[in-house]
Amino acid sequence: MKFQLIRHATFKVRINKLTFLVDPMLSSKELMEPVANAANKFMNPLVDLPLSIENILDDIDAVILTHSHRDHFDYKAIETIPKELQIFCQQEDEEMLLDLGFSKVTKIIDKEIWNGVQIARTGGQHGTGEIGNQMGPVSGFMMKTADEPTLYIVGDSIWCKEVHDALTEHFPEIIILNGGEAQFLIGDPITMGNKDIEKVSLEAPTAEIIVVHMEAWNHCLLSREELKGYIEDNHLSNITVPTNGEILEY
Repeated sequence: MKFQLIRHATFKVRINKLTFLVDPMLSSKELMEPVANAANKFMNPLVDLPLSIENILDDIDAVILTHSHRDHFDYKAIETIPKELQIFCQQEDEEMLLDLGFSKVTKIIDKEIWNGVQIARTGGQHGTGEIGNQMGPVSGFMMKTADEPTLYIVGDSIWCKEVHDALTEHFPEIIILNGGEAQFLIGDPITMGNKDIEKVSLEAPTAEIIVVHMEAWNHCLLSREELKGYIEDNHLSNITVPTNGEILEY
């Protein structure tokens, strides 16, 4: 299995000789408005892509979309991803994708098998209380093949029962989770921070955990440096915090 972080929640993963692009946000630096009611007003994304869009899309067999917020699926992705490319999504995003002209859209309610890869939907909570309700539905995906590690793409979620249940039901060997501790001026974080990431590490001590969704969007306030310090201080040896463009192989 080969993983490459592109930026934020956008990454490529190669499984069973197939390359999947997850949550494509492909805009150039500072072309989108900041998230409102956040601690700063920096334009998004905060940094440029580490690769050209042509290089990112060159070998893609399918797209996986955990949800359709603009930091996971932006106008540039809509404009540049071939409309005939296979896309897997949660049920709530199927109609939107079809309306945009994508012709091979598969909603995953439970699980689907595609070219030898089983893709199963998992749940999550994109925050708590009223803010969590306003953020709408989100999904994660568990990916399994006969000869490679089980991969858990957590998506935009805090630590919650749905994540716990996914870990204890599927026992993933590689976990990609969204850090950054995204938050607004009021309310609790809507993605994982240090303590949530630690809970995943302790619940799945034999898994390799990759933390993405950092330092690219204006309301993601937890930095890589801060997270790495927390990992070191708490002796969490199974967590990797990659930089944009970095490749990991398992």
